[in-house]
Amino acid sequence: MKITSPAFKNNSQIPAKYSCDGRNINPEFDISDLPKGVKSLVLIIDDPDSLSETWVHWILFNIDPKTNKIRENSIPNKAVQGLNSWRKNEYNGPCPKSGTHKYMFKLYALNKILDLNQGAYKGDVEKAMKGCILAKAQMIGLYSRGQ
Repeated sequence: MKITSPAFKNNSQIPAKYSCDGRNINPEFDISDLPKGVKSLVLIIDDPDSLSETWVHWILFNIDPKTNKIRENSIPNKAVQGLNSWRKNEYNGPCPKSGTHKYMFKLYALNKILDLNQGAYKGDVEKAMKGCILAKAQMIGLYSRGQ
């Protein structure tokens, strides 16, 4: 399974357009090579370099496994958004106070659809996924303010 983005390469700088310094919209993602038996996908974007705790930027779950692209500034049809660290059900881009932060774009293929409502916390999503993950893919983006 793979997740890639035409907006930036793995382990490279995320364009400012997708951050709080720009339009603060989600970049486009391409999804490929899913395993057999996938019932839903989950995308979690977080920042483990945050000072206090891992900062959650976006949670999308119950993404249809037929989805091969998440378009810029959009969510796939019928996908559900969880609560990010700003306490919003939406994408919020990189916005580090200082230094370069690593942003983890984690995609999970599940053998079930999660029985969770919009606004679910990351911990609830992770708990609901336990024992149901068929595959995981990730990419890393870097962001420094003012670069």
